[in-house]
Amino acid sequence: MKLMTSYILLQGLHFHARIGVGEQERVVGNEYVVDLRIGYPFTKAMESDDVTDTLNYAEVFHVIRKVMKQPARLLESVAGSIVEVLCVAFPTISSIDLKLVKLNPPMGADSDGAGVELHLINDKTKD
Repeated sequence: MKLMTSYILLQGLHFHARIGVGEQERVVGNEYVVDLRIGYPFTKAMESDDVTDTLNYAEVFHVIRKVMKQPARLLESVAGSIVEVLCVAFPTISSIDLKLVKLNPPMGADSDGAGVELHLINDKTKD
């Protein structure tokens, strides 16, 4: 088989979380959406049709949910924690593109949200 890059996608994961610079945001919380594109070698799963040969996205979701339950001040910190924990839990992840958006940011503007994007290349998976 030819060399290819493969990705696992999780889109539109909704969470209520306590993230914000203001103390009130860390008490009351807000709504957040997480989108992920995870580089993962699933060529074996393409042939075997067996979930043990791929990245189980339900397990990925549980890892993200655990991080999102922890109060934090900055979206940047939460995004960093998510990719760090995912790379530890699933060391064969080769890359992560993560988007974390706060849907109702307290900034006095009518918007669909404010957030951060992070692109990680896991150099531990490179030769």
